[in-house]
Amino acid sequence: MSESIFTREGYIRPAVLVAAYRGGMFPMAMDNRGEIGWFSPDPRGVIPLEEFHIPHGLKRILKKDPFEIRIDTAFGEVIRGCADRKTTWISEEIGNSYEKLFELGYAHSVETWKGGELVGGLYGVAIRGAFFGESMFSRKPDASKVALVKLVERLREKQFQLLDTQWSTEHLASFGCKEIPRHEYLKQLDQALLVNTSFAGD
Repeated sequence: MSESIFTREGYIRPAVLVAAYRGGMFPMAMDNRGEIGWFSPDPRGVIPLEEFHIPHGLKRILKKDPFEIRIDTAFGEVIRGCADRKTTWISEEIGNSYEKLFELGYAHSVETWKGGELVGGLYGVAIRGAFFGESMFSRKPDASKVALVKLVERLREKQFQLLDTQWSTEHLASFGCKEIPRHEYLKQLDQALLVNTSFAGD
């Protein structure tokens, strides 16, 4: 199929992205030429919200309340912070695509601020009761970890059913992330998409 069916003016069409997430897929830029690959890992990384674990050292840091937490106030800056590394899958087209989703209310950022400066955060896509975590970054120690804790608090409060991390890493495993077979992930996703909730709002 022609790439133009999926993209327009330097971004992936929002309807294509939303349909992909609903089907268990997500895009990543593959190389410097900007080619987009579509992925549906098997196994899939998820953090069961009821099993989320805060490491002991981070609990001590949270008691000090070191950061101001904001939601959706600097989405573009968060994307650029996540992309600012030697090797990144967040190309200009990918960044533009998620900014379009943000404008439509599907993409969201959880941000950590200190002294009026953005020092870390994460972003992802929310569709009904599923949240698809995309990337995180830190400019201060523990800034992204605190953002993850605050994300989970919000997802629990809003009665989300699924927190998708795409893959599991040693870092995410310390918070309770685990790998499940793709067929099990798709079942959980189908159930989460039946839940009528919204990430936005108080």
